[in-house]
Amino acid sequence: MNTKCGQVAWPSRRGRWRVAVTWLLLFLAVGMKGGTQAVNLVVNSDFSELGAAGMPAGWSVWKPLWEPAACSARFTPDGLLVEPGAEPFSVGGVEQSLGGIRGGQAYRVRAEAQLSAIAWPLRSVLVRLNWTQAGQTLTPHGWLARGPVIHEAVAVFDDVWVAPVEADGALVRLEIKWPQGGSVRWRSVQVTACAPPTPRRARLGALYLKPDHSTPEQNLDLWCQQLDVAGKLQLDALCLGESILSVGTGKSLKELAEIIPGPTTARLAAAARRNHLWVVAGLTERDGTRLFNTAILLDRTGALAGKYRKVHLPREEWQQGVTPGGEYPVFQTDFGPVAIQICYDYFYPEAASALALNGARVLFAPTWGTSFPDQAGRVEGETMFRVRARDNGLYLVASVFDGSSLVIDPLGRVLATQNQPGIAWAEVEVDRREPLEWVGHWRDIGPRDRMPDSSPSPVLPRQQR
Repeated sequence: MNTKCGQVAWPSRRGRWRVAVTWLLLFLAVGMKGGTQAVNLVVNSDFSELGAAGMPAGWSVWKPLWEPAACSARFTPDGLLVEPGAEPFSVGGVEQSLGGIRGGQAYRVRAEAQLSAIAWPLRSVLVRLNWTQAGQTLTPHGWLARGPVIHEAVAVFDDVWVAPVEADGALVRLEIKWPQGGSVRWRSVQVTACAPPTPRRARLGALYLKPDHSTPEQNLDLWCQQLDVAGKLQLDALCLGESILSVGTGKSLKELAEIIPGPTTARLAAAARRNHLWVVAGLTERDGTRLFNTAILLDRTGALAGKYRKVHLPREEWQQGVTPGGEYPVFQTDFGPVAIQICYDYFYPEAASALALNGARVLFAPTWGTSFPDQAGRVEGETMFRVRARDNGLYLVASVFDGSSLVIDPLGRVLATQNQPGIAWAEVEVDRREPLEWVGHWRDIGPRDRMPDSSPSPVLPRQQR
């Protein structure tokens, strides 16, 4: 191809075809990665075009079978307005069937809405997607988009799912549940092809080890040796037991109390740094004039990432003067948000619930007590741990001194167990969304169906007869 100065040399017909194909592939690649040119599969996605019966074009009304409990929905210049009906617990919304879905492809769902006087946004404002094949839904429950994240009364939902291989369509539904006097004005909805989310995987371990006729110094040596074993296993995190300097030593809490960070923290930090893993360990903390049963979290560099003070105290502790903690903190790690509970905490379902509602995906549980299987028909520790994981849709990693140390998944299945000196560990996908049949993904649904406003206030028990 010859050119002259100041002139453009156009390629041949075959060359122009190659250029066109190249640009087309580039356009599709940008769209598939969630770029700005990705095609929105939603028709009339900003509700700006008026259709029949006062509704935005392309959208149809969804309402309950019991008509008196229906919300109203109507077109406005500023978006689709959904308002409560005569009943305070009214429900309703709009939906649209989408074509162009490819099985195995990832799709991003994003929606924005203006909220007005919605008391419980998480419970009352929902974006649901249901995959379909030949117009029939593939699951009865659908998937709820993560959100809303609210800023200045604007609620944003944003999530990514991979379509089942058999899917050829989808149904997107904007739902309002029990607005109780509030209203929602939907502004926009997008469903676009994108790259699949990167899984967050982690190798989580729980140590089983119960020293006997030992000293605090010997105990600490044993724990650090096990951290070295965890490093060889390439674990991401290891949970040690409760009060690791006390077990098997005969020492009192008063004798073992130390500030945090302190000398024990420094030894554990060196092992965490040496093995490049997160560490959870139970210690006795002295803070001024107060004594706490505390668990620390060390990051891969050995830095103190956080600590949790045991909230629920049995008589053996409060009679010694241990002070209860009063917070349920969640800590960020490189594999997701985690939290800690200590032993007696697991007797109280609200402890794990508080941590899950605060965002924890993994719950570490250093525990002095037992995790025995059920005996004589009584629910024992293993079942309780499994139920706490299942109740809240999180991974639970329990290190115990009697029974078995456990790694449990969000549906309550035991992934790993160890009842001899050593480490129970499993590789998990922290954000995996495995549905319950007919119910759906419990982690998404459970918090939205909670009724915190119906919880009774604590009262003094009546005199038993």
